[in-house]
Amino acid sequence: MIIEQYYNSDPGYKPILIRDGWQVGHLNFMPELRPEAIDRLERHKQTDEVFILFKGSASLVAAIETPAGLKWETHRMGAGVTYNVPAVLWHTIAMTPEDLVLIVEKNNTHLNDVEYRKLTDAERRSLQEILNKE
Repeated sequence: MIIEQYYNSDPGYKPILIRDGWQVGHLNFMPELRPEAIDRLERHKQTDEVFILFKGSASLVAAIETPAGLKWETHRMGAGVTYNVPAVLWHTIAMTPEDLVLIVEKNNTHLNDVEYRKLTDAERRSLQEILNKE
């Protein structure tokens, strides 16, 4: 077959196509990404990260650290819309079991360019309130 095909139905993130300099992955629902379960953010220092919702109703979450605490920005994703999260921006995604998200980023980002930030209880509550209003 000349045209390659890739699909992943396993929970969580899995790169499905890796080429020199970039990769495409599928992100399927996993319990840790339910809005009420999110307890950390991540960021990548060497790459932007592109998210495209294929199905469902996921919400993309970004946060900037300020002296007053985290400043949240959330977007209820629209199917087929391309969202870019710039390098070094804290982010996560809130998902439901029906969701499928495509991610494009620099190759091997998931292995060697990811930093995590644990949320405090107050930050978790704040994020849940915002996501519940969407």
